[in-house]
Amino acid sequence: MTLTVIALGANINNPPERIKEAYVRMSEISGLTDLTLSSLYTSPPMGPQDQPAFFNAIATCQYSGEPTGLLNELQSIEHAMGRVKLRHWGERCIDLDIIQIGGRSIEEVDLVIPHPGISDRLFVVEPMIELLGSDHKVPGLDDLGTLRDELRHHSISRCEDIDISGAIVA
Repeated sequence: MTLTVIALGANINNPPERIKEAYVRMSEISGLTDLTLSSLYTSPPMGPQDQPAFFNAIATCQYSGEPTGLLNELQSIEHAMGRVKLRHWGERCIDLDIIQIGGRSIEEVDLVIPHPGISDRLFVVEPMIELLGSDHKVPGLDDLGTLRDELRHHSISRCEDIDISGAIVA
């Protein structure tokens, strides 16, 4: 079993509910255990600004399968939930990205781990700190606390008024 970090994001079609639904669906993936979900965060879109703000969370788990198998499972969840990619960094009803799988480094056409955008995304770093602590290191990068300090000019808000804890699966 390997510590695995997955980012969940959405900005259309009731994003908090989409994230909850994806989290519940992830709990059904074979070989995935000890699934934990961070709080929900909101931030401006990274790409085109003519779209709603994004809601984001991080899930941590233990995973015993192959990374490509997990990628296929996550893409199946996105497809089943109706994800359609209209434009790069555009609006989406759900986005599931593998951020880290233990200390592994993978560079394939369809899969790069650790996720290459971690150091540019406070909406990934902050919820990772919530679950893993600021001393946690992603292979090839500084610890999460240092990454957060470098991203201090980015905007992110924890959604204190939105409860997604109902998605927690035993």
